Amino acid sequence: MIEQISVNELKALMDDGRARVVDVREKWEYDGGHVPGAEWIPMSLVPLRRDDLNTATPTYLICRTGNRSGQVVMWLAHQGIRAINVDGGTEMWQRNGFPVVTASTEGIHS
Repeated sequence: MIEQISVNELKALMDDGRARVVDVREKWEYDGGHVPGAEWIPMSLVPLRRDDLNTATPTYLICRTGNRSGQVVMWLAHQGIRAINVDGGTEMWQRNGFPVVTASTEGIHS
């Protein structure tokens, strides 16, 4: 069993400035719409970026539905690194009406 968090819980942590979010999808998916402030580390590069994910505070991993990020969380747990899966992923995030940033809107602030 992996550690998970709901998108509502993640949003509350983000609103308080207490969450590091990493999106593990492919670049085209990330550019198509991601959680504001999410870092991009594709699943395929996680083993190379393992040390970047080994932090004192937990990292919240997200993908489209939570499947790929869940696999990464499980792999990191076997490496002794704590990470938390975002259940439902970006799809659930959007379904709950939370904003996403796209490559074309990145850096644009209203």
